[in-house]
Amino acid sequence: MIETEALTKHFAQGKKLVEAVKGVTLDVAEGELVALLGPNGAGKSTTLRMLTTLLEPTSGTARIAGFDIAAARNEVRSSLGYVGQGNGAGHNQRVRDELVTQGLCYGMPKGDSQVRADELLRDLELTELGTRKVSTLSGGQRRRLDIALGLVHRPPLLFLDEPTTGMDPQSRANLWDHILRLRREMGTTIVLTTHYLEEADSMAERVIVIDEGTVIADNTAAALKADLAGDHLLLTFDSAEAAAIAASVAEQLVTVRDVTVEASSVSIRAGEGDSTLPVLLREADTHGARAVTADITRPTLDDVFLTLTGRSLRESAAAVAS
Repeated sequence: MIETEALTKHFAQGKKLVEAVKGVTLDVAEGELVALLGPNGAGKSTTLRMLTTLLEPTSGTARIAGFDIAAARNEVRSSLGYVGQGNGAGHNQRVRDELVTQGLCYGMPKGDSQVRADELLRDLELTELGTRKVSTLSGGQRRRLDIALGLVHRPPLLFLDEPTTGMDPQSRANLWDHILRLRREMGTTIVLTTHYLEEADSMAERVIVIDEGTVIADNTAAALKADLAGDHLLLTFDSAEAAAIAASVAEQLVTVRDVTVEASSVSIRAGEGDSTLPVLLREADTHGARAVTADITRPTLDDVFLTLTGRSLRESAAAVAS
């Protein structure tokens, strides 16, 4: 569905050229739901804008649904829907009218556009709002309308750029219920950017991490967490001496990646934490270090990002928001 090869974009800043995207190569298969993660300025939105023909690449190639983004722009645009970070509907327009107009813009006959508008209003629970002005909708209702606008022409591919930013948890969950249901019914391929890591973790079948304009990781969320972050084991002992013994034991285990001792506590990053912990406790006890407490914390995608880049994605997003 998406194929890129060394896709690159430069921007002029004064007399300098800055690379916003540096040789991005990726493939997205038909029907996948893929999340692009990275801090603000990483190149996610620039990549999406190139793939949707809104920006012309400086170099490299990309194909959407088999069409080259440079040589077949109209075909590419007909093959995708794009929901940007801002609201797409005119504030003074009526909800149903906006959907009908969107269909007409894609060349649909007026009757077909009206039928499609009513289908989407029903599917996204907006029917009762069809005659309302867009400016009177709540944030969640507007985002559902944005999704409807992106789906009017039944595209096989949908780009969602930060679709739930600023929404309360209930509205976010409601929007995702609609997105996932429509995906099941239509088989739509979805490419998502988000700062809500739990969305990427639970919704996406693949996670692609972009930093400084380059893809630095691409796998399932589970594989990235297992391979790059690992489980966090925290053990406490009744003395610093016992903690030092346990740390020495832990360093001999092949599944252990990192060991940190602080006073009477030992912090460990390890693969296969469920099987590593009992072995560690048994061996430490054999050497005279019996743990007082032991806890396992599963890794998050933010742990993955921290491992890859040395900084937290959550902190990066919060810094920009503030």
